[in-house]
Amino acid sequence: MNVPKIGILAASGLFMLTACTGQPPPVASPPIPTIESTQPTVTTPTSTSETPTSAAPEPTPAEVPPPQPVANGLCKSANLKLSVRGGEGAAGTIYRDLVFTNASSAPCTIQGFPGVSYVTGDNGQQVGEPAVRVGTKGAAIKLAPGQSAVAPVGFTQIQNYDPAVCKPTEVRGLRVYPPQETASMFVPLAGTGCAGNLPGQQLSVKTIQSA
Repeated sequence: MNVPKIGILAASGLFMLTACTGQPPPVASPPIPTIESTQPTVTTPTSTSETPTSAAPEPTPAEVPPPQPVANGLCKSANLKLSVRGGEGAAGTIYRDLVFTNASSAPCTIQGFPGVSYVTGDNGQQVGEPAVRVGTKGAAIKLAPGQSAVAPVGFTQIQNYDPAVCKPTEVRGLRVYPPQETASMFVPLAGTGCAGNLPGQQLSVKTIQSA
C-alpha cells in the first residue's frame, strides 16, 4: 500500500516529539465563538424642539395716570347760579323757590338742604336765626350744564310777631350755602326780617328737588 509522504512525515514528526518529551503534543483549543448581545441598543432620540428656556419676565405695566376729577362731582358755589322765583302765600307764610342752576360746562350733583339766612348791610350781617329744615333729605340730583334744581323756602310774615320781640330789621337778601359746601352765595331779596329771638322760625327750607 502506498502512503503519502506528507502523511508519513507528519506521523514521524509527531512520534519523535512524543518520544523526546514523554508527553503528547498539546491539542489546540477550538476557537471560542463570539456571542453577540441580544439586548437591543437603545438610541436616545434627538429632540427636534428647541431647548426650553426660563419664562420671559412679565412686561412692565404702563404707568397709570392719576385719577382725574369726577365730572359729576358735587355742585360748588363757584359753578352755580342762584335766583329766587315764585311767591305763593299760605297761612301767614310765603313760599318761594331758591333756584340752583349749573353754570359750568360739566355735570354736577346736588343733594340735601341748603343753608339759608337773612343778611343786611354792606358786610352781609346775619339777621335772626337761619332757616329751619323741614322734611327729609331727598335723593341726589344730577344737573347737566344749564339744568336747575330748587329748594322751597318759607318766609313767615313778620306781622305775625310782636314788634318788641321781632325787632324788625331791613334785609338786603339771602345768604345761601349749597349742600355740602362751605362757600356761600348771595341772592338779592329786599324785605324785612326779625332780628329778635322769635318763639318760632321766620325762615324754613325743604330739601333740594328737581325743578
